[in-house]
Order: sequence, then structure tokens, then C-alpha cells
Amino acid sequence: MNPLPPKDPEGGGREGRRFVANRTKPNRTIRRLVIWYRRNAAVTSLVGTATATATGAASGAASVAGSMAGAATNVAGSVLQPLVFDPLRRLQQGGHTGNGIDIDDRQRLWVAVDGMGGDHAPGPILEGCLRAVNLLPLRIRFVAEPALLHQAVETMGLGHDLEEATQCGLIELVPSGPSVGMNEEATVVRRKRDASINVAMDLVKQGKATAVYSAGNSGAVMAAAIFRLGRLAGIDRPAIGALFPTKDPSQQVLVLDVGANMDCKPEWLHQFALLGNIYSRDVLQVQRPRIGLVNIGEEECKGNDLCLRTHPLLVGDDRFVFAGNCEGRDILSGDFDVVVCDGFTGNVLLKFLESVGSVLLDVLRAELPRGRRGKVGSAFLRSNLVRIKKRLDHAEHGGALLLGVDGICVIGHGSSRALSVVSALRLAHSAASHGVMDDLHALGEGSAGVATTCG
Repeated sequence: MNPLPPKDPEGGGREGRRFVANRTKPNRTIRRLVIWYRRNAAVTSLVGTATATATGAASGAASVAGSMAGAATNVAGSVLQPLVFDPLRRLQQGGHTGNGIDIDDRQRLWVAVDGMGGDHAPGPILEGCLRAVNLLPLRIRFVAEPALLHQAVETMGLGHDLEEATQCGLIELVPSGPSVGMNEEATVVRRKRDASINVAMDLVKQGKATAVYSAGNSGAVMAAAIFRLGRLAGIDRPAIGALFPTKDPSQQVLVLDVGANMDCKPEWLHQFALLGNIYSRDVLQVQRPRIGLVNIGEEECKGNDLCLRTHPLLVGDDRFVFAGNCEGRDILSGDFDVVVCDGFTGNVLLKFLESVGSVLLDVLRAELPRGRRGKVGSAFLRSNLVRIKKRLDHAEHGGALLLGVDGICVIGHGSSRALSVVSALRLAHSAASHGVMDDLHALGEGSAGVATTCG
């Protein structure tokens, strides 16, 4: 005789125990989700939410998974948001603004835009300008070749928006002659006198615009700025300054030069430090910027001839705070506010940073678990990881300032599209509205003697 099955505490036998187990234990899929979240440090705070939701799975696995996914998505945003860096956060003056926000027309500043500069010009450049005048207190003088501009407007369907902006006085079209190609020599700006970049520079020179923006040939932009605007007194060579992220989401470091001068003299790096100090103080609102010199070691006796000769110049200047040599690993540490180097080194750093976002995203994709767990995790994290990649990509930040010329000039990435144009124009407006040129003029008057003695 087979023994009777043991009695169930709730009187249901084995079937009753199965029913109780189904009521009180999460199913296998939910348990796997909880284990996966526990193994990933970036989302450890999801464990409590996932476990609590799983243990209350009385309404079935489908409803549990749905509620758990909703909670996980909300928490993931709050967990990963502090990791995201916005290098223009402090330049936005109140954050991102949307359509419909009231802008006092009396506060709008004129900006000249080289509409023919860039790989995709003039269409995407114009599209970015149309967005910018609705988001920022700006008026734009858009310089472009009429025939090519008309063709781009028809192709992209921007006619209505452009007509409305021009009628409201937010955009003014300025005709130009043949533009400077991306593959042409910088000196071509001397021959093409009515090129869009030259016309845009002249608008700043004549006081018809407070700043100029171009995503065109960077060499040609720099040459046009020097020929048309001129250099500041006491500044031998202008430098391109780019904002790099740091481990502190609220801080960025200004690196210059990132490509304007491949070979530098010690006195030029000294002048870069003076320019970067004013920009960091006035625009980035850093009270006492810490200046660093890119080198292979912290000791003052290390480095190449350029670094060894530059170090005493920086130490001996009491107009800024020299924090010492900055090794490559310390550039993004947050220990420096301004870092100076020759244009060759700076451009290598810039291009390397541009690749970090894509590589980081690819590595994270490869490291995510395979199969069902990986797909669920990717669904929660994908949008956040894409945003992190974009925040690390310098091309997404709009542009870099050309410091040392007698006017505010922003150089954009050659592949700039509408979003990058808006970011660059925000940067131009921030520099123009903080009175940077007044301090730069004062610097030029006071440093003319320094530049002479250093030579």
C-alpha cells in the first residue's frame, strides 16, 4: 500500500502547494532579471524595486514584468543621469529652452553665420539657425551663395520657416560669392574676397554682428579671422580652445591650442594661458582658474625643450594660478580648469576624445549579457548609453572658440548639422554676453611688454 501524501498546511495537498508556490514565488524570468541587476553596479538601486515587485506577483507574470519594467526605466534615468556630462550646461543660462518661451527682442544679439561652411552646408546650417532664433536671444545674418541657398531651402522644405523668420527680423540673408572649399588651402581667402567666410568676418569688423560662426575649413576660418579682424595686441598667435569633459559633471576643462598652431614657442603657450584664464573666468564663471601645462611628468625638470622653457614663464606670472604640469591622465581629472599645449598635441587629444564615446558604447554592448538577459538590459540602458556617447563626443558640442583675434569667433565641426549649430550659437552668445572682448583687450594692452621680453 502506498503511503498517503503528507497533508498540506493549507489543506490542498501537492496541488495546493504548487498553487501557494505560484502565488508567493516569482517566475524564472523575473528571478533572472533580479540576478542580472544585482550583477551590474550601474543599476544596483534597481534591485530593491525589482525584488519588491517580483514578490508581489499575484496578478501574473505579464503584469509583474510590465510594472517592473516601468519602475526600472524610471529608476534607471535617475541613476544614470548624474553620469551624463553636458559641457555647455553652465553656458545655457537656465537650461534648455523650448518653443514658446518668451524672449525679449531688445536683448537679442546679432551673430554672423558662414552659411557655406561645412560638409553639409548650406541646408543643415540654415536649419540650425532657424532653431536657434527660437531658442536663444539672437538675430542672425546668414551669409551664403543665393543660388545654392535657394536650392537647399527647396530641398529641405525650409521656405515657410525662413520666410517667417525674415519677416520677424530674426534672420537676414546676406549674399556672397564663391565659397572656400573644405579641401582648399587656407590662403585662398586672400583671392576669394567675397567668399562667405570673409563677408561674415567683415560684418563683425563693421560692428554689424557681435560674433561669427563657421563650420568650414578651420585653416581658412583662422586665416580670415587674422586678415579681417586682426590679432589682439600682445598676442602673437591665436589659439583654438575646446571644452573637454571631466569626471565632475558640473565642470569642464578648456584645452588650447587644439589645432591652430602645430609648432609653438614658449611665449605662445604663455599667451594661451592668459587667454584661457580670461575665458574660463568670464564665460565659465570659474573664480580662480587653475592653469596646467601638458607634460609627461609632474616634475618641472621633465618634458621636451618646449615644456622646459615654458614652465618658468608660467610660474613667474602672477596674473593667473599655475597649478603645475598636467600629465595626460590628469587632463580629465577635474584638477585643472585650463590646460595649454601646442596645436599638434591638442589636436591629437581632441581627436582621441572624439573616439571615446563610440568605443565606450561598443565595449558596453559587447560586455552586456547575451540572450534574453542582455536584450532586457539593453532595452533599459540603450538610450542612456547613447546620450553618454553623445556627451563625450566633442562634435556634439557645437564648436570651439578662436581666442586671440579681435572678435568673437566660433569654429564648428565640419560635419555639423542643425543640433551642433544651435550649440555653437549658444556658445557664441555666451561669449558675447559676458564681455569677454573687453577683458581680452585689457590683457593685450598689459601683456605687450611681456610678449616682447619673452621673445
